[in-house]
Amino acid sequence: MPDILIELFSEEIPARMQARAREDLKKLVTEGLVQAGLHYASAGAFSTPRRLTLAIEGLSAESHAVREERKGPRTDAPDAALQGFLRSTGLTKEQLEVRDDKKAQVYFAVVEKPGRKAAEILAEVLETTIRNFPWPKSMRWGSGALKWVRPLHSILCLMADEGGSEVVPLDVDGIVSGNSTDGHRFMAPGRFTVTNFDDYRAKLARAHVVLDSADREAKIWHDAETLAFAAGLEVVPDAGLLTEVAGLVEWPVVLMGRIGEQFLHLPPEVLQTSMREHQKFFSVKNPKTGRIEGFVTVANRETADQGATILAGNQKVLTARLSDAAFFWDNDLRVAKTGMGEWEEGLKAVTFHNKLGSQAERIARIAALAREIAPLVGADADAAEQAARVAKLDLRSAMVGEFPELQGVMGRYYALEAGLPAPVANAARDHYSPLGPSDAVPSEPVSVAVALADKIDTLTGFWAIDEKPTGSKDPFALRRAALGVIRLVVGNGVQGSQLRWLELGNIQNLLFKLNAQENGDGLGGLLILALLDRANGEFGLKLTPQSYKVPHELEEHRKGRNYLDFKALVDGGYKDEGDGVLAFLHDRLKVFLKDQGIRHDIIDACLAMPGNDDLTLLVKRAEALSATLKTDDGANLIQGFKRANNILTQAEAKDGVEYSFGADPKFAEGPEETALFNALDQAEKIITPAMAKEDFTTAMTAMATLRAPIDAFFTAVQVNSDNSIVRRNRLNLLHRIRTICGQVADLTKLDG
Repeated sequence: MPDILIELFSEEIPARMQARAREDLKKLVTEGLVQAGLHYASAGAFSTPRRLTLAIEGLSAESHAVREERKGPRTDAPDAALQGFLRSTGLTKEQLEVRDDKKAQVYFAVVEKPGRKAAEILAEVLETTIRNFPWPKSMRWGSGALKWVRPLHSILCLMADEGGSEVVPLDVDGIVSGNSTDGHRFMAPGRFTVTNFDDYRAKLARAHVVLDSADREAKIWHDAETLAFAAGLEVVPDAGLLTEVAGLVEWPVVLMGRIGEQFLHLPPEVLQTSMREHQKFFSVKNPKTGRIEGFVTVANRETADQGATILAGNQKVLTARLSDAAFFWDNDLRVAKTGMGEWEEGLKAVTFHNKLGSQAERIARIAALAREIAPLVGADADAAEQAARVAKLDLRSAMVGEFPELQGVMGRYYALEAGLPAPVANAARDHYSPLGPSDAVPSEPVSVAVALADKIDTLTGFWAIDEKPTGSKDPFALRRAALGVIRLVVGNGVQGSQLRWLELGNIQNLLFKLNAQENGDGLGGLLILALLDRANGEFGLKLTPQSYKVPHELEEHRKGRNYLDFKALVDGGYKDEGDGVLAFLHDRLKVFLKDQGIRHDIIDACLAMPGNDDLTLLVKRAEALSATLKTDDGANLIQGFKRANNILTQAEAKDGVEYSFGADPKFAEGPEETALFNALDQAEKIITPAMAKEDFTTAMTAMATLRAPIDAFFTAVQVNSDNSIVRRNRLNLLHRIRTICGQVADLTKLDG
């Protein structure tokens, strides 16, 4: 069984595209071979800046012959049906067979496909792959029609076995396959021939090309750590940069330099971001001080002066870049030390969304929400409001203008320079978090309050203007915001209804939506007045009708019917059903809990209970129920509960009454029925106070102890007794089971 070696040699492939290109080459070629009837033992893909390589081991020498029978139309079918069948099979009418089939005769096509040589199939598959390769961006060059990420120079395609190797013939727009490749562009230019993958890899190494990107990454990191350690320093880990740099070089040569003394006062995040984004440098820090004092760069060649010239050139460019950063920093510090009023004023001219006001108006909404949330997360309301008002001011800073990824990080530095307390400054850094499933969740109370307020304003704002996620589209990252709310609430054990926060967010954003639509008169104005009254009365805001374009004359209609209708609606709060924000949070919570191994039906059973607007309570309930159902008693209890509920539901429907008037143990017949009465009494003594304390684990453990007495009851007792008094008493007993077990979750929604 032969081995295959493929190399597509081109100009430099962008580093960010190489990993995906490796996988695409492997997938397209191997799937094409398998679909053509070949099989293989293993395959591996590799890349350097100038080549994509695929090695396949144990490819079958030829495909198997295939004999396929296809049933066609009846012999008396219209001619159009027959012609269509002939076209689909590629046969003529004379080549068809006529066979008896039930009550009619039917045409059958017997298609025989002979086996084909692997080389012939490989050539076809590789040409198709090259012509249809899914590059994110591609180009044409010269006068040809072929597209590739960069001009494609050569195709190496070899089939090797014990008897030697041969070139698989292939011609793609004048690029003819061969058995040669090129070495390092500078250190070993010129082509050389290879015979198989092992020979190819070894000769590339001699030609100063490390084929495997993982090997290049390992070499870069080892050499960088060695250089830093020798200088008493440490390299700052950066996995993304390591992968990118490994895609820029074929022969990595690691060099280390020092940052000029005049730049060491810059925050480490500024130095690291500037060097990473502009120069692709790794940062090197002093472990004793935590300062970034050096850098590591990776060259693509060895030089006679051991990289001194390369390092000097990099140092010169770095000095220019860091001079810009130092200018931004000094200019921003000047503004920060004066209280950041200049940036606050500037945000009034920055539109957040044309229907939701400016960034300054959004900050005002977030500040109101932060005050409301603060008591529930243990934060000082004044500190939370202050933090919300300064958290986004760094958006107007020069540094964040140059490096947007530093927003929040720089806000903390500027808040400290402005003399603000550390919790307020930390909230500026943390309020964007968590940005993703692996991002850390803030834990400082002020940070939690502002982070929640920021995300809730985002959700309620875009809901107010009907910009909800649809399908896979989520341009405003609302799913990420919802997951952020969930992780903040659950991760910090925040208990209490989140619906009040959503109501305040809804009211504030509806006001801005209506204001943007210029509904200051008529019914729109009356709705604005109702919203203002609720915001000012219930939430203690100080909003004026005039700021929302409500004419002074309209205020006189506050006692009118339309106004009172709006006021009743607004004072009643928003039900938030169906496709509201709370329902959206519940949907994201389902995804969050499923990722933690909690079944969907368990989540539905808990969502059906009162208090589902308290996400922490909801998660505790779901976790406790999930743990209970993993025990034998818990799983079997559900079956007993469902049996009791089904019998009771059918009896109530048949009799037209509700059996909920209390079962009396004096009518019990037999020890099993008496034992169930006693077990329910004991369980209720534990479950009721446990539920009052929201101790779901204790409540569900006590509930699980009912499994044995319920099983024994159903084994020994006939519920629908001929004695009407006994029957009614037993149905009331089943109602007790349903009531006691129903305190923890809606068990009717559980599967099975």
